[in-house]
Amino acid sequence: MANKKKNASPAAEEPEQEKEKAAGTAAEPETPAENAAAEEPAEPERDEKAEWEARLKEEQDKYLRLAAEYDNYRKRSIKERDALRDDIRSAAIADLLPVYDNLERALSAECSDEAFYKGIEMTMTQLKAIFESMGVSEIPAVGETFDPAMHNAVMHIEDEKYGPGEIVQEFQKGFRLGEKVIRFSMVQVAN
Repeated sequence: MANKKKNASPAAEEPEQEKEKAAGTAAEPETPAENAAAEEPAEPERDEKAEWEARLKEEQDKYLRLAAEYDNYRKRSIKERDALRDDIRSAAIADLLPVYDNLERALSAECSDEAFYKGIEMTMTQLKAIFESMGVSEIPAVGETFDPAMHNAVMHIEDEKYGPGEIVQEFQKGFRLGEKVIRFSMVQVAN
């Protein structure tokens, strides 16, 4: 009989052990450490997602800054190009002003040859048309009030028949390109 108990006992113990294991694992409460261990794979995923979002935000910020920098560069280049073009036009016109002055002197001088005088007059008319097409205009002087931004006073007279700061005489014509003065008018101012 003892043999029967020995033979029956290991076989009987196996289902009991399986039952205990099943009951033990199901009945045992999970500890906080086990909970943390179970959640560990999800936490690195969250960290990785946050890291990628931070990288994306950083790259977007870099992109926006680069786009703004390029836009500023483009605007600055256009402004510099326009300023350079105006400076070159002003310099070219300033080089032509002595020709204008000489033609003006020739027209004011006495001339016995009518054809010669007519030729100078036509040349002057053509030069004025070119200036006008380029946006160059004469600065008004005689009868105007003195403006230091456009006139250069080289003489001063006291005369009651003129108002204070009135330009009485112009010695050399002044010119401007748009609002930029190319050459100041050389004038005589009263009072």
